[in-house]
Amino acid sequence: MTQQEIPKVYNPQEAEQKWYPLWESRGYFKPEVNPNGQPYCIVIPPPNVTGYLHMGHALQHTLMDVLTRWRRMQGYKALWLPGTDHAGIATQVVVERLLAEEGQTREALGREAFEARVWQWKEHSGGTIQRQTRLEGASVDWSRERFTLDEGLSRAVREAFVRLYEEGLIYRGSYIVNWCPRCMTALSDLEAPKQETQGKLYYIAYKLVAGDRRGADEQPSAVNDALVVATTRPETMLGDTAVAVNPTDERYQHLRGATVMLPILNRALPVIQSDRVEKDFGTGVVKVTPAHDPADYEIGRQFQLPSIVVIGKDGRMTDEAGPYAGLDRFEARQRLLKDLEAAGQLIKVEDYTHSVGQCDRCHTVIEPLVSTQWFLNVKAMADEAIRAVKDGRTRFVPPNWEKTFFDWLENIRDWCISRQLWWGHRIPAWYCSNGHTTVARDAPTRCATCGSDALTQDEDVLDTWFSSALWPFSTLGWPDDTDDLRTFYPTSVLVTGFDIIFFWVARMMMMGLKFMNDVPFRTVFITGLIRDPYGQKMSKMKGNVIDPLHVFNQYGTDAVRFTLASAASPGMDIALQYSKMESYRNFCNKIWNAARFVMIHCAELEPTAEPPTEEPLALHDRWMLSRLHHTIGQVNQDLEEFMFHEAAQRLYHFFWDDFCDWYIELSKSHLSASVAGSQSIVARRRLVYVLETALRLLHPFMPFITEELWQRLPIVRSRDSICVAPFPTADAALVDEQAERQMQTIIELIKKVRAIRGELNIELGRELALLLHAPNDETRQLIQDNSEPLRRLARVNLEFVSSINQWQHVARDVVADIEMALPLEGLIDFDKESTRLSKNLAKLEKEIEQLDRRLSSSDFLQRAAADVVAATRERHHELQAQRTRLIAMLQQLTS
Repeated sequence: MTQQEIPKVYNPQEAEQKWYPLWESRGYFKPEVNPNGQPYCIVIPPPNVTGYLHMGHALQHTLMDVLTRWRRMQGYKALWLPGTDHAGIATQVVVERLLAEEGQTREALGREAFEARVWQWKEHSGGTIQRQTRLEGASVDWSRERFTLDEGLSRAVREAFVRLYEEGLIYRGSYIVNWCPRCMTALSDLEAPKQETQGKLYYIAYKLVAGDRRGADEQPSAVNDALVVATTRPETMLGDTAVAVNPTDERYQHLRGATVMLPILNRALPVIQSDRVEKDFGTGVVKVTPAHDPADYEIGRQFQLPSIVVIGKDGRMTDEAGPYAGLDRFEARQRLLKDLEAAGQLIKVEDYTHSVGQCDRCHTVIEPLVSTQWFLNVKAMADEAIRAVKDGRTRFVPPNWEKTFFDWLENIRDWCISRQLWWGHRIPAWYCSNGHTTVARDAPTRCATCGSDALTQDEDVLDTWFSSALWPFSTLGWPDDTDDLRTFYPTSVLVTGFDIIFFWVARMMMMGLKFMNDVPFRTVFITGLIRDPYGQKMSKMKGNVIDPLHVFNQYGTDAVRFTLASAASPGMDIALQYSKMESYRNFCNKIWNAARFVMIHCAELEPTAEPPTEEPLALHDRWMLSRLHHTIGQVNQDLEEFMFHEAAQRLYHFFWDDFCDWYIELSKSHLSASVAGSQSIVARRRLVYVLETALRLLHPFMPFITEELWQRLPIVRSRDSICVAPFPTADAALVDEQAERQMQTIIELIKKVRAIRGELNIELGRELALLLHAPNDETRQLIQDNSEPLRRLARVNLEFVSSINQWQHVARDVVADIEMALPLEGLIDFDKESTRLSKNLAKLEKEIEQLDRRLSSSDFLQRAAADVVAATRERHHELQAQRTRLIAMLQQLTS
């Protein structure tokens, strides 16, 4: 191979476009590439077909790919299974918006035409996600790709529904649910997160009925023979069917059995006592609206109160709202308040901060409504999921997320699984004209109860998370007993964000244990959020969203992947720094340049599959082999423990510091034409061996550049691609702690000399005298044996002296047990240099003072991103070390 065949500059886009299609076409991502290996499986958290991948996907996909490539190279029968989720509500919202832009509605289209339109969107969006996933370098097995609405998964959903129904765990009933007036569907509590909102607390007088005004004038909540009720939602009062107080509240004991009149509508309401009433809220008197509040709903069931619906599913007032019928609920609120004020019954209004549920997809304020829905009783399944984690069948990394998992499952309620949508898995229930229900796996022709052939399927679809809960086994072929299901279930690892522990992780645990009698995954690795460079959560409204495709194109996929992996500390959020991506782009260039140097000097080397074993080895060779195998062992252990950031940092420092900065430099003297042929060949082979091993270590993190370089090396390959080449294993016999200590001494001596040159402005090429005082023969022999690299790399002449103390005007330092000094007479202007160093010291002191203030600020420590705080502390430590050195230098110059 000639120098011209190795480009001077690495072109990441060229490598990315070349290698991924080859990997995929050759079947390297299929588990069959290692047919006899131990099974290893990850199922991808399926991205929603609502748009495009974001940086959160890029983070998780990077970590999953690192694990999969690592295990595949270790010989595992590794499957990373891809797919997408139909995302019922979210996708329907997206398509309805597109229709609105065209002046269309789904109702005008009709269900069949609307579903066809959504399938068109799915093909477009799903295809985009496929392309993006390939650009990430994700080594998924595309031949096994699944979609939550494909035929196989749809069959699995029907099977699960029917089995649960037959066991009596799925039932249909009327209960109060979260309702989105925009999406026109029921939502789970998780899909209607509460947002802290600045609202109002309205105090409204409900007049006591004549004869029930006993002692009312003395009561703190009585105004003009009335009870004052506090509420945040006055429009719902039109549906009140009672007023309630706490039975232990002494203020209202006299009202037992009393009656009040509902303002405006003049409906008589009983005053009841319920321990659900908070005595400290408002006046301690609350209205009870069973049809529009979950707590009131439970009170209504307890006291058998009527339920009056005054707000419809479209968010408008019903006929039961009297003069406000037809108004939007918030418009009705304002008109009602004006009428109450005119009647003298609006006593006061206060600012009030409270939590208001909003639709997670369209951000509309939800409306609690009583609705007929399908529910799943999950209590027994939740208890089994808790036991599985406590027994260690599934573990969380980091383990603190187990508490979040337990807290939700221990307080779980029946799961409302029906949604009033057109996009999703249609509920497999049919109703006949006689009121019977038939639940079946396939569309029935007759009613199972009466035989009627007049059947109509339920209009609702299942909650998206129902099908997602089956993902770890439905994607492997369940309910059929497939080879994939027997081989890969339970899956090995789930990599996901903490924000869907409730939505998805817990539900997969419940369903996996229910239908497969085993946990769906052995380990759950929880990632943090990707934040912008200032530590803020990314959002389109803030305009701080970072497009993964943009940064892949700008910095190269390998650099972005390495940035993400190096910051992926378990459970910690990541502030994505452009400077870090630039730094790791430079790392890619460093890898390329180092490999190019090795290959230029090894172009004529005869390829060999055997590592060089010639003896005796020089210290720097023993040191390099020890550092290499030390790193191999640590990286394997880091990945076993999901310490991606530790593994990435080890690889970075090994390649840049140990291999590039030192080993290549230390080996250069053996590559010259004057060196004997056999010795030169051995040195070249060892360089190739270390480089090739390092590329295999780096490959799971940086697949493209490592493949591009590995293919160019003068080696005999047992496999056609680095992605199926063996991952390195540590050889304990090559780990030499003594060699590492000794070589570190030589390196530190060279670094100290270079530092003194830099701090005193002594030109790099000028040869200096280096005075050394070694305390024993062993240390002296170490230096003498390695005098050549010391002289060459530090540009010094070595002189051993009995004492350093007799020398004046020298720069001193200590390395291990060695005293060193560089005579400075004739090299520098002492006064001028002292002035320059004093200025540098003053500048350092000022910066250290600024960092001291920042690090002592609780506001900075609490609000800044974790890695920003860590970087600040690291900079502070570096500057303090520099200050110590400068002070020492000034003392030496003036002594």
